[in-house]
Amino acid sequence: MVDNDSWDSLSEFTLAEVLEMENKYKAIGDETLNEEFCNNLATRFSCSSNRLGKSTITWQQVQLFFQEKQMEVQTQQESSAMALKLFVDLSGEDSSKPLEVMQKRKGTVEDLKELSFEARSAKDYAWYDVETFLNYRVLCNGELEVSVRFAGFDKAEDEWVNVETAVRERSIPLEPSECGMVNIGDLVLCYLDREYYQLNCDAHVVDIQRQTHDDKGCTCVFVVCYDHDYSEENVSLERICRRPIT
Repeated sequence: MVDNDSWDSLSEFTLAEVLEMENKYKAIGDETLNEEFCNNLATRFSCSSNRLGKSTITWQQVQLFFQEKQMEVQTQQESSAMALKLFVDLSGEDSSKPLEVMQKRKGTVEDLKELSFEARSAKDYAWYDVETFLNYRVLCNGELEVSVRFAGFDKAEDEWVNVETAVRERSIPLEPSECGMVNIGDLVLCYLDREYYQLNCDAHVVDIQRQTHDDKGCTCVFVVCYDHDYSEENVSLERICRRPIT
């Protein structure tokens, strides 16, 4: 049991000490809760020249820091699982949502957690891989939103996105031998390469110039029309990802 004094003195940690404890938790996880480990760390902190004029650190304070870190990680994991479960629970058999795969796996949260998803950012209308679902909320109109962290981005780029319109199973890159799977009229995720930015955007295939080639490289040309601005462009297969077959 941690007393009130220990709670109040958590703010006594220096920035260097906080960073060190953060790194230790990342490295060894719940092993940081061990009393001997916490005691050794508290002793070292208290004897450091950086703590001159500051109060000493107790092992209980160190342990409390790691307990809170453990709770933070568990809450993130539980929120992600709860969001996925809510996706499934709110997906009716007769609904036409973009997350059809979730409807088919209704009730199997563990299976859903193994899937990969992408989400559309409201900032640039591009699709990014989802690293994790952080939280969820139901709006007053009944629509479900989730807070997502995009793969390769930090928490400053986290966004709330609409489940129905902006979350879906991840698009699939194509091998040269799979160009025949792309047909006129198909929705694809296309790599948009501009001088000052590069984005993955939805597009529809409006024409295909098929070429004879081997399995090592596709020389076909795909004419796509981007959904967000209706501009057309000739692209190679390497810039296209297909949507999963449902």
